[in-house]
Amino acid sequence: MKITLAETLKQKPDFTKLGFGKYFTDHMLYMEYDDGKWGEPEIKPFSAIPVDPASVVLHYGQEIFEGMKAYKNAEGKITMFRPRDNILRMNRSAKRLCMAELPVDEVLEAIFELVRIEKDWIPTDPGTSLYIRPTMIANENFLGVHPSKKYIFFVILSPVGSYYANGLQPTKIYVEDVFNRAALGGTGECKCGGNYASSLMAAEVAKKKGYDQVLWMDAKEKKYVGEVGSMNMFFVLDGKVVTPWLDGTILPGITRDSAIKVLKKAGYVVEERAVSIDELEDDYKNGKLDEAFGTGTAAVISPVGTIGYKNDIMTINNGEMGKITAWLYNTLTGIQYGRIEDDFGWVVRLN
Repeated sequence: MKITLAETLKQKPDFTKLGFGKYFTDHMLYMEYDDGKWGEPEIKPFSAIPVDPASVVLHYGQEIFEGMKAYKNAEGKITMFRPRDNILRMNRSAKRLCMAELPVDEVLEAIFELVRIEKDWIPTDPGTSLYIRPTMIANENFLGVHPSKKYIFFVILSPVGSYYANGLQPTKIYVEDVFNRAALGGTGECKCGGNYASSLMAAEVAKKKGYDQVLWMDAKEKKYVGEVGSMNMFFVLDGKVVTPWLDGTILPGITRDSAIKVLKKAGYVVEERAVSIDELEDDYKNGKLDEAFGTGTAAVISPVGTIGYKNDIMTINNGEMGKITAWLYNTLTGIQYGRIEDDFGWVVRLN
């Protein structure tokens, strides 16, 4: 692996005022795919990527990405949470979009080395971390709808605080009943840029109505709820934890999977199944919609205090974080930061 260190380092931001995705470290990881194989990974100074105006990514959208985090525990040791699962999921996205799959072990070792080099960029205040964004773009130059034969893979790092401006204050989500995010047979289960671009219009509409995020419904019947734009959704219905099943239209979240495993180990009943908006409204009216929360790498666990659907507003748990939500947040972040023993083998130590 080639390593070229920056001659001049950036001034680091105030780690107590990070926000999310605003600052980037001094170095990046870079690899190119050509002639049927990946080249040598290279760590080099953070810089622009030259892209030809005829590049496939600009015209036909062959692009995928991932998100993961690095932490420092109380002893200053660097850890990551389930990074292999992220690269394996990225390869599933690549296969769906006819892109080159990554050599998993080689890429992981390169990412680990990049994080080690940028260790001073890892914030340690509660709720902060070093966000890791692996990305792959098609980079062959032609006009014509067929898969590229050339790709660029790169990884950039960003010290981050809470994904939502209000931190752990419960969010307000709006159930979208006009626009569609994904349909069966589409790319909903992939982490590709097009999924997020197509969600922007609905998100803008929701914000104008006073909501933070959009909860999508199925494209066919407009009956079953799926995921929020940046999170998988969970509901506590009459004491049971329920989450929409993986039907191919929603992202198979790694935090979602972690939450399910942690909840089951603690003895909670967890159901993965179809969840209709009618069921949520009925349970709300009957006092059985106890809690709602989202899961994702960026936010980890985000409590939901309000769900709006058409003219109905459901205020959940008096607009406050519920007991199961709080317990799950503390447990998952405890494992990630090393405060709680990792019984699942998820945490990878880098030093």
